[in-house]
Amino acid sequence: MMSRGIWQQKCRNAIRRWLRSCAAQTSPLSPSPVVSLGNSSYIGFSSQPIVSRYAMASFSMVNDKLMDLNIPYSIKRSCFSSHALLDLPASGIVSIPLAQTGEGIAECELLKWFVKEGDQVEEFQPLCEVQSDKATIEITSRYKGTVSQIIYVPGDIVKVGETLLKMVVEESQGSNLTSNAPDDMKSMGAEVCDSSIQSSDLRNSNTGGVLATPAVRNLAKQYGVDINHILGTGQDGRVLKEDVLTHAVQKGLCKEPSSLSVNSVEHFQGEEKYSHTLAADGWQYEDKTVPIRGFQRAMIKSMTLAAKIPHFHYVEEINCDALVKLKASFQEENRDPEVKHTFLPFMIKTLSMALSKYPLLNSCFNEELQEITVKGSHNIGIAMATPHGLVVPNIKRVQSLSILEITKELAQLQQLALANNLCPEDISGGTITLSNIGAIGGKFGSPLLNPPEVSIIAIGRLQKVPQFVDDENMYPASIMTVNIGADHRVLDGATVARFCNEWKLYIEKPEQLMLHMK
Repeated sequence: MMSRGIWQQKCRNAIRRWLRSCAAQTSPLSPSPVVSLGNSSYIGFSSQPIVSRYAMASFSMVNDKLMDLNIPYSIKRSCFSSHALLDLPASGIVSIPLAQTGEGIAECELLKWFVKEGDQVEEFQPLCEVQSDKATIEITSRYKGTVSQIIYVPGDIVKVGETLLKMVVEESQGSNLTSNAPDDMKSMGAEVCDSSIQSSDLRNSNTGGVLATPAVRNLAKQYGVDINHILGTGQDGRVLKEDVLTHAVQKGLCKEPSSLSVNSVEHFQGEEKYSHTLAADGWQYEDKTVPIRGFQRAMIKSMTLAAKIPHFHYVEEINCDALVKLKASFQEENRDPEVKHTFLPFMIKTLSMALSKYPLLNSCFNEELQEITVKGSHNIGIAMATPHGLVVPNIKRVQSLSILEITKELAQLQQLALANNLCPEDISGGTITLSNIGAIGGKFGSPLLNPPEVSIIAIGRLQKVPQFVDDENMYPASIMTVNIGADHRVLDGATVARFCNEWKLYIEKPEQLMLHMK
């Protein structure tokens, strides 16, 4: 026992002498994160789960006292390393989340990627395009680095805060990853682990799984095959529907692709389908479930709110003979090939003039506060039917614009809407809505309000109809039917009727518009 105690005491003394020699080389004011152990460098060890954290846990025996050197290090995995810490880059894998794209937005649909795995990305470079129920937004990169893993594919719904992709940032940005840590901690990088494990993880993350659309993944799931075992023939190894079908045939899970139903191959969209077979001819007609995405979700929300509002409608016919002549005159004198004169800009301008006299129709109603806010700017929204759904961008401050300026602004908004490139500013802040349903067809419609607005106008088709003058003679006239929908909690029938008469006056007699324009 005595010899064992002497041996333990000698070991403790040897350890103290070794720690003193280490402390002599390490200043407490500028500690080194690496403690030399012979020819190797001890990186770190943790028994905690594999999570990113910071620690201040390096100690040394100086003058027989245990002293905290406050050596910072970042542990991301429980491991040792045989490589010096300085060989590791001051970098790491960062997650790029879906940022808050607007007030009240909880999730977005991923439309397309501008990058792919392995691409070099510059700071502020667009990464992808997403669409909320209000607008289409580009997500840009905060870092300069390499795309290591793409989490979602186009068509997926991503919640705000969820990771869109992962990037390996470059060495110069290592400090940005630990900006909330002390200066010494920043120099340690974002990850301390065995370099072989790190490179292995990076290789695994670079694969990012198999590239395939949600529809193809659902098709593979229907046949019960693992999509990771299918050899993709598409671009960058993307698995196509044909690859899944071919693999299923090889496994004996289905018949030859040529014998499959055309509808199930060509029109498969990843939705759940139910087949109904006619006994007489054997034809199949399939139901499909279509997910609600993008602007259509906004329409559902606004129309659900509108259904709770007490509406009333006021219908009037407007003689547009003078307007037809004015439009023809504008077009004859037009020298700009990019400008196309239509009736709508003139209707928008005359509407703004009528709103100046009856501003209550250009207001918003707050039900909770029981308040009416009369808007100063005439931000007139134009309902547009696009391949992506119904959207209502608005032209700002119409009372300060000329008819030509309104024409150009309207054309620009139509181009952005068709390309699905409207920004949140384009579709927010509207004060009254104009729906030109007559451009598609129909004499008039009964529009529903676009909350919190209190009025909306539907314009019917312009058509030639017989009209009688005072001497009972008949003549052809260009008649347009308008239907004004109003919130009966704010507006009454008399106010809407007087407003419509004022608007009708400016349309039927354009000289009155010129007389009152500022």
